[in-house]
Amino acid sequence: MGILSWNSSRDRDGRLPVYESLNAPSKERNSNDSYDDDSDYDDYSETSSSPGTNNSKMTSASASTVTPIMPMRNFAVPRGPRKPFAYRLPNKVIRYLCFGLTSFILLMILTLIRASHNENKAIAEGKIDRPPSAPPAWESYPFLTRYYGGIRNLVSFSQNNPEYPRSKGEPPVDKLSYSNTSNWEPDVQERSFPTSKDYTQYPTSVFQSAPEQFQECYLDKANKVRVPPIRYYEGRPNGFPEPVLGSYDLIGLPEDICFERYGRYGPYGFGYSVRSGGLGTGELGEKEGFESTWETVPQVDWKGMDWADTQRRCYQSNAARYKTIAPKQSNPNGFYIGEGTVATNLHTRDTPLAESLQSSANEVAKEKNSDPTPEEDSVTKLPRTAVVIRCWDEYFWKEEDVMNVRSLISELVLASGGRYDVHLLVQVKNDAAHPIWADAETYQRRIEETIPAEFRGLVTFWTETQMLSLYQGIFDLFARGPDLPVHGVYRGLQMAMQYFAYQHPEYDYYWQWEMDIRYIGHYYDLFTKIENWTKEQPRKGIWERNARFYLPFVHGTWEDFKQMARVQSEMGVTGADNVWDGLPGADRQSQTGRGDKPIWGPERPKDPKDWFEPENDPEPETTYEKDKYVWGVGEEADYITFNPMFDPEGTTWGLADDITGYNTSDGNGLPPRRAQIITASRMSRRLLMKMHRETAFLKHHAFPEMWPGTVALQHGYKAIFVPHPLYVDREWPPEVFARTLNNGRNGATGGSRTSVFGQREHNLIGLTWFYNSGFAPNLYRRWLGLKVNNDGGEEFELTMDASKNGTSVNEMRGGEGRMCLPPMLLHPVKDVELPVEANPEELEIPESDPGA
Repeated sequence: MGILSWNSSRDRDGRLPVYESLNAPSKERNSNDSYDDDSDYDDYSETSSSPGTNNSKMTSASASTVTPIMPMRNFAVPRGPRKPFAYRLPNKVIRYLCFGLTSFILLMILTLIRASHNENKAIAEGKIDRPPSAPPAWESYPFLTRYYGGIRNLVSFSQNNPEYPRSKGEPPVDKLSYSNTSNWEPDVQERSFPTSKDYTQYPTSVFQSAPEQFQECYLDKANKVRVPPIRYYEGRPNGFPEPVLGSYDLIGLPEDICFERYGRYGPYGFGYSVRSGGLGTGELGEKEGFESTWETVPQVDWKGMDWADTQRRCYQSNAARYKTIAPKQSNPNGFYIGEGTVATNLHTRDTPLAESLQSSANEVAKEKNSDPTPEEDSVTKLPRTAVVIRCWDEYFWKEEDVMNVRSLISELVLASGGRYDVHLLVQVKNDAAHPIWADAETYQRRIEETIPAEFRGLVTFWTETQMLSLYQGIFDLFARGPDLPVHGVYRGLQMAMQYFAYQHPEYDYYWQWEMDIRYIGHYYDLFTKIENWTKEQPRKGIWERNARFYLPFVHGTWEDFKQMARVQSEMGVTGADNVWDGLPGADRQSQTGRGDKPIWGPERPKDPKDWFEPENDPEPETTYEKDKYVWGVGEEADYITFNPMFDPEGTTWGLADDITGYNTSDGNGLPPRRAQIITASRMSRRLLMKMHRETAFLKHHAFPEMWPGTVALQHGYKAIFVPHPLYVDREWPPEVFARTLNNGRNGATGGSRTSVFGQREHNLIGLTWFYNSGFAPNLYRRWLGLKVNNDGGEEFELTMDASKNGTSVNEMRGGEGRMCLPPMLLHPVKDVELPVEANPEELEIPESDPGA
């Protein structure tokens, strides 16, 4: 029996307990009613009740199953979840809520997109003031001052104490000590002024070291008018810095002389009036001693010049020195009735017409078949070179541009006896408005509208639509957006040069030049010495040396530099791009594999289908290890550049992947390639014809600064970077500058994200040769006697200000005369505005009054 629980209150009331029937059906618990059937509200058990003592019908068997009269104590039993007391919303309301929430989220997303677009647009338009980024380290270096010294303060090269570069242990320079201490008063005393000299008589110039025998070329048809020679001064301004990059001795350029503006440009119309045949500029400022420019040869009256005729006459006077001219490429224009005949003269009535025509045809055939004799072949004939200056039809020619092109033609064509020819390759930007290909008169009229009269015979026009028709089928990557297509002047500039070479087979080499390049020195001396130096360079290690800047103050001699380049390439160098190599878990090659395979012969793309005419490519004469720096010596360079040829792979250069037409799938990747900044270079006809045919037939092409070097690399042609002298505007620590420039893979300039080409190009702005140099144009303008940033000018050249301390550019005392610069290449130099006298034809002369 269970435990009995008596209710004392019921006993006092005298009421008997209520018994439930034993046979009463038990309740079935419904899961839906489980929350309503709570036993806490039941007084008794649901299954049974305890029997009374006076119940005779209860058996012993059933008595054992009955429950006590009092309910048993309830123990905690696990129960199912209870029904929520909250009201359940209708489905219709739920749908509206979900729709509203989704709409709100979409509205927020669109709002954020719109806000992002507006912010980017505002940033692009410069309407948001962003916090300035930290300035580069080189901005903390002070400016060098002694570039702006003058001819009144010249010292010999051996006695010059250069302001820069300086070794670490050297004491700082007292810049005031460089100032001209021999200031003079013209009213009290006279002073000796340095004398300029004829550059053709300079001992190590090409005219004295390697004189050539040829017929002298004149400006006029009567062979009477000569071009005055340019003139130089011995020495340099006191404290003039040394070049931080490149070398004079290596190439053979003179470093112990300097040129001022009248000695350099006076022969070409600078410094005398338009009435006298000059440019009408350069007549202001410090002019002491400038008359010596014309002491041996008088001033030239440049009016009425025709440079095309002058070049043609110069070549014809010396044609025996050069190779036989190849026939001009003729366009397949179909049958022409007059071809093969010449104009017939009047003949007698007895001479048959057919006989006269036959004799004329024989004369033409004789001219075409006039091959050189064996005796002529035994004499070494010189190759000829075209200097192609790129320009466009809307270019605004200034007096400074005219005198620069005059100097280029005079010093290359006339001074060499016709070895060079100068051409203008001019782009017509809007050939829709000027249909030059449809009408010969329109072609000639556009030349007359845009080009100075003396240069009109040099012009070859080209257009973007012409290049599109020539090189159809090139897949355009639009690396710089839809506004700069692959056939355009920005990304397809080399196409025009390729087609120019195709049309001019009379040249073996082609210098691609630019209107904004200036050379302080003699062009023929520069080109000849560069070409001779590159010819003597061996091929072994050439691509490794091409990829590095040469800093003599850091690298030592050229032989030391060659050895360093080889060791770095073969052994590898620890740099920012591989500093973690070899550590556990690093997903990079091990330290033992850092070195690069030397380039020896053609470096072809992985897919053989991308090879173009490989049977004509030069192959090494022996293995790389066995060669004793012999292969390539005496071989003319196919490609000559003025900046390093770097590997764009892995760099931040924005055009590294602008190469098209190659199979880059199936794990091939991009082909091997090389690039160099600034397209000014010399290319052989072999290289240009390979570029032309490969673009036309295989549809291969790359950015103009990458395409020539890439073709030369893939076909094994000889390419050379010339370490010409470069100057820097600030006091860079030389070791820091060397690490900054050669900071790519294994000590080169490219090959990794730490390359100076790309996001780090700002480090090159202070050089005298770079595409966005700020130092080159400022230095050139100061040299011409102009003010720059309120410094320089006529007063600075004539007057010394003793109140200034000489510690910075704007604190220089002045009074040293005209600036005098050693030979150097400058780029870019644009939009030079020189003071020009009024045109005498435009002056209104008042009539005199007879009655006055």
